[in-house]
Amino acid sequence: MTLVSNALQQFPLLEAWVNQSYRGLQWSKGYFSLLHRTVAGRIEELLYPSFPTEPLHPDLLRQLQQRVEDLLDQDWQDAKAGVYPVDLLFEEAWDEFFQSYPRLWADLPRAWQRAHGQRGQDFDPEIDLTDYPPYYLQNFHYQTNGYLSDESAQLYDHQVELLFGGKADAMRRRILSPLKQGLQQAFPDLSPRQVRILDVGCGTGQTLKQLRACFPEAQLHGVDLSMAYLRKANQRLSHQSQTLPQLIAANAEQMPFAPSTFQGLSVVFVFHELPGPARQAVLAECHRVLQPGGTLVICDSIQEQDSPDFLPMMLNFATRFHEPYYRHYVQDDLTARITQAGFTVIETSVHFLSKFIVAQRL
Repeated sequence: MTLVSNALQQFPLLEAWVNQSYRGLQWSKGYFSLLHRTVAGRIEELLYPSFPTEPLHPDLLRQLQQRVEDLLDQDWQDAKAGVYPVDLLFEEAWDEFFQSYPRLWADLPRAWQRAHGQRGQDFDPEIDLTDYPPYYLQNFHYQTNGYLSDESAQLYDHQVELLFGGKADAMRRRILSPLKQGLQQAFPDLSPRQVRILDVGCGTGQTLKQLRACFPEAQLHGVDLSMAYLRKANQRLSHQSQTLPQLIAANAEQMPFAPSTFQGLSVVFVFHELPGPARQAVLAECHRVLQPGGTLVICDSIQEQDSPDFLPMMLNFATRFHEPYYRHYVQDDLTARITQAGFTVIETSVHFLSKFIVAQRL
């Protein structure tokens, strides 16, 4: 348990103040995100016809608000318990956000043009499309050049935070407690420096940043298809004082690691952007590179089987954004796929708009 966590337990007034500061930050981000989406939506409606989406029932919106409260409660409790430092709750790259925000607005008209023209495979001529699987050559979310440009990598995390009302990192952090618990139980004799953790589909390194806060001495690795996103990850993680994670450009269906290399694996917001056969292939590779006794933690979109009331929201997302594999994903039995790959599922849970699965290779 950290010194800050001990101080919070000893001084209740300090705990209450820090807790309320954290919640104030989170709700401020939520209101800003709502304002952004509202203004952007109104401007888009002036230029293009509306998408045929289903209005959300007030009861569903109340459920959504309760999920936000539950998410913030869990995030605070894990930080207070020392799973990760309390100051991680307040880490925000505001300078980067304010530099990128005008560029995000400048890029929106291009995204709207693609969305209303149904152009989901629209890349600038200078983008090299060779050596990528066909399913990856998409303008996911209708963003310019998909995941294959430095500008996309610069804007991506800000777009995700605005989409999730500023709660994306709080959802990502839900992988940390079960991963930490699983590693401590399965490998009690390993020193912290001997622990090896791989983030599959690491993107711009935001999950690796959370992992480093939780595992300051572990050997962290990240693998992703996009060199542009890996460059952004390297830039982001180079500001940390600990050893840099090793980042590798590779397809998660064929990872360049020996069998049983890692004690822990994380896969965050990846499977909903893969077709079914690729999901299964990635899970098979995860099983191969994970050491027996190791823990796999998955964070991804909710699905119909665990959040049936939220199906209208899921379908609206599939309609509004270019997610070609999402409708299949929300109906897919991810737990069955994990079992088929050879894992034992330990736990499933839902936090806000994300589903979490903890599994072990026995």
